[in-house]
Amino acid sequence: MKKLPLIARIMIWLVIGISLGVICQTSNIEWPIAIMATFRQLFGTFLSFVIPLIIIGLIVPGIASLGRESGKGLLLTTGLAYLSTISAGFIAFIIGHIFLPAFMGKVGILPNEGATVSPIFTIEIPAMMSVMSALVFAFVLGIGLGSKTESPLLKVCHDFSEIVMGVISQVIVPLVPFYIGSVFSELSYSGEIFVTIQSFLMVYVVLFILQVAYLLLLYIVAGGIKRQNPLKLLKNMLPAYLTAVGTQSSAATIPVTLECTKSNQVDEEICEFVIPLSATIHIAGDTMTLVLTSMAIFFMNGQTPTLGQYFPFILMLGVIMIAAPGVPGGGVMAALGLLESMLGFKTLEIPLMIALHAAQDSFGTATNVTGDGAVAIFVERLLKRPSKKDH
Repeated sequence: MKKLPLIARIMIWLVIGISLGVICQTSNIEWPIAIMATFRQLFGTFLSFVIPLIIIGLIVPGIASLGRESGKGLLLTTGLAYLSTISAGFIAFIIGHIFLPAFMGKVGILPNEGATVSPIFTIEIPAMMSVMSALVFAFVLGIGLGSKTESPLLKVCHDFSEIVMGVISQVIVPLVPFYIGSVFSELSYSGEIFVTIQSFLMVYVVLFILQVAYLLLLYIVAGGIKRQNPLKLLKNMLPAYLTAVGTQSSAATIPVTLECTKSNQVDEEICEFVIPLSATIHIAGDTMTLVLTSMAIFFMNGQTPTLGQYFPFILMLGVIMIAAPGVPGGGVMAALGLLESMLGFKTLEIPLMIALHAAQDSFGTATNVTGDGAVAIFVERLLKRPSKKDH
């Protein structure tokens, strides 16, 4: 099963978890669900312990590497990518408030942690520091090391980053499908699951339409800048979109994204600088996913998400996405700390978010890389005068 893609493993364990919950509910057998609840508690506690370490291990080298670059191009690309990412988040928040209440209105409130079946035993593993402390420490250290390229401490941070990525890829990601299966077995046992799945299918429909609409908006602006047909520009980026759907990796899609962007008559030097950088820092698709699905969970819990909650969350999400590692589900892994500290998600909501993100990770990544082509057009326009071929 290890050779299967992450989303396939998640779907397999999701089906197993739901089936187990239904069987145990109809047979009035509780102990298998208690075993699953025990694993959920143990893994959730370990995840809470690791989250601050993930933040430090991934953000520090990411910010330090940006600090080593220089020039107007870096500032423009970073600024435009950040603006696009948070704009996508705020648009998703508005759309979520308009459409989600209609889809989530009939969903029962999610059971509280441990409300269905209690774990056989629990173990507490207190985190070494809070999520916000880890964030501030990572920013201070990353910015400070940005100008110290030969610092031994930077080498230590890179080594620590490799350790953290190893924990993610070798421990967390392999166990995530079983973790999600344990949560869905409890939801199924409590009788909540089928209405939940039906409602989230509608959330995905809204999300996909929103992602396509956002790309259209970006390329309408880009087309106006280059005085070319926006649909033609977007059509030229289609190979990058489809490649990203298959690879689920912005980094792996960089060569195709480069060729597609060059086919839109963007300056070659601009492309070769902007596209690799944007693959790391322009995460509009993932941001829309995280905002919309987290709002859906709020509505499922009988709560109404507010702008006061999401304004700082979206602003921080645009920064912390720099830390998204090159592993499946990296975007949601990097955002777990914010979901916990800023939105108050617990060990029931966290695996739901991982599952919901993984189910559409291909399309989120495709939105990211396709948007990179528009960012390159914006940077070209701000750095250079349009060439005659653009008219």
